[in-house]
Amino acid sequence: MIPMKTLNPELNQTDRIIELHRGGKIEVCLKTPLETREDLSMAYTPGVARVCMAVHDDPEKSFELTIRRNTVAVVSDGSAVLGLGNIGPEAAMPVMEGKCMLFKAFAGVDAFPICLDTQDVDEIVRTCVYLAPTFGGINLEDISSPRCVEIERQLIERLEIPVFHDDQHGTAVVVLAALENALKIVQKQLADIRVAISGAGAAGAAVARLLQSVGCRWIVLCDRGGVINRHRKLDGNPVKRWIAENTNPEDVAGTLSDAVRGADVFIGVSGPDLLKVEDVKRMAAEPIVFALANPDPEIDPEAALPYARVVATGRSDYPNQINNVLCFPGLFRGMLDVRARRVTESMKIAAAAAIAEVVPEDELRPDCIVPSVFDPRVATGVARAVVRAAAKADSPSVT
Repeated sequence: MIPMKTLNPELNQTDRIIELHRGGKIEVCLKTPLETREDLSMAYTPGVARVCMAVHDDPEKSFELTIRRNTVAVVSDGSAVLGLGNIGPEAAMPVMEGKCMLFKAFAGVDAFPICLDTQDVDEIVRTCVYLAPTFGGINLEDISSPRCVEIERQLIERLEIPVFHDDQHGTAVVVLAALENALKIVQKQLADIRVAISGAGAAGAAVARLLQSVGCRWIVLCDRGGVINRHRKLDGNPVKRWIAENTNPEDVAGTLSDAVRGADVFIGVSGPDLLKVEDVKRMAAEPIVFALANPDPEIDPEAALPYARVVATGRSDYPNQINNVLCFPGLFRGMLDVRARRVTESMKIAAAAAIAEVVPEDELRPDCIVPSVFDPRVATGVARAVVRAAAKADSPSVT
């Protein structure tokens, strides 16, 4: 390690981060001792042959007799990493390692980073299919839209293990959880509110879909070109085509400012400084603002606070952090525990409700609508809710 005294003081924090990452952040550990000849004969040859044949005769036993029962692949092509963009598979690895740490720390799920040196949809799908016998689930991560939607769709069709694109559905689940609690504070109902969403990529569409599934009827989404409606030319983008066909019931046109006017809720999954203070002033009474772009939100939270009843961001240095770690560890914990074959809408809705319920109603405040990511009740609560949702589903989703 380089002695800290030789470093520029302004760089000390950065260098501590580099040192934390040196050699990677995760490792493989043994669950049983390997110290004697007998240990070796049981864990490896000749004893392992009996286990191999048991799995050969019944492949489902791979979920009982191998790491598959508790192991998730975190798969990325490095095309949409955090706020960094298309930085490639090698540069994406530190993020995927971090994701694996979160799986283990919060839900006891073993996860392994898989960064692929291709951004071709068919190649990514084929690779995941080839890898699937090793894993109990696949978490797609930081893959750009709209390719991520097609990759997830094909994998769901082809695999019998759950496939979950966290940037879409994890975001949607935590947004729904936060919104459920925020609406209690302002005493409004999901069915009655008007929601404006900035960002018409995979995350924005997933948020819209999940809100619709719980009864939200008025949702308008905007991209760089303004409001998406049935008259916009969308260049064949399947995500935006779905948005045009399934949202904006009043056929609103114009800019983000037009979409926000009179809205009860603003949800930003886009970029910095797109929402103006004047826009917030023109929202409905007691507006809710979720400015989730990272690292720089759609509006400075301090600027929005005087005019919004509830403000949330994606940052850890402000109250009400909308963080996907509230969802995915517990979600996969529950799915692995019941050997789920698919992620269902009912699981996502149940997960959102479980996150929201961690904050009791008598403790809800405008600056406290979601629990801490370190609250141990979150992952366990989400896992239990997912297990219950799976048990209620009369479908082949669960064996």
